[in-house]
Amino acid sequence: MPEDSETPPVRARPRARLKLGVGAAIVLGLVVLSGAVGLGILRGQTAPTQVVDASDAGTATVAPAEVYVHVLGQVAHPGLYVLEQGTRVADALAAAGGTLDDADLQAVNLARQLADGEQIVVPQLGAAPAPGASAGSGTSADGVIDLNSADQAALETLPRIGPALAERIIQWREDNGRFASVDDLLAVPGIGEKMLEGLRDKVRV
Repeated sequence: MPEDSETPPVRARPRARLKLGVGAAIVLGLVVLSGAVGLGILRGQTAPTQVVDASDAGTATVAPAEVYVHVLGQVAHPGLYVLEQGTRVADALAAAGGTLDDADLQAVNLARQLADGEQIVVPQLGAAPAPGASAGSGTSADGVIDLNSADQAALETLPRIGPALAERIIQWREDNGRFASVDDLLAVPGIGEKMLEGLRDKVRV
């Protein structure tokens, strides 16, 4: 056959390369698009909430201070009671079930704040308080004042103790707790060695 009549060969390879290049571009575009979408989702997510334990945050529930009080006499349920600090005599009598019909409430200061470790005796009408026992005012049968339970009126019966000094004694007791000894009176502003010697036989703890 003549040379000019020969059919030229089909060039398939460039076309295949073109198809391969387009396919690769599409795959690459999908990968980039997927990455961009994924990054956008991650950026749009809310940061996780951190749960902090109360103990790790330094917060703790503080239990209220307590006082132990022995309630005796004309009450429904005599016994030892644990009450919150700042509780008053009336609350202690209520915890003991209330007073009996023959209780002498005039011998008890219902409004006085309780001190830890004290004993409250509610006397019977017409009966004298038991020797050495506090009848709620801090004064025992022998006339000795209990520094840890005496109210202001009882403290003012002491020599050279007026309203201001009696108030300081009560304030010291509320701020520092019970008097551990009679000598602790020296820590009360206005009471010195000389005054203490005059009070020593008239007070107790």
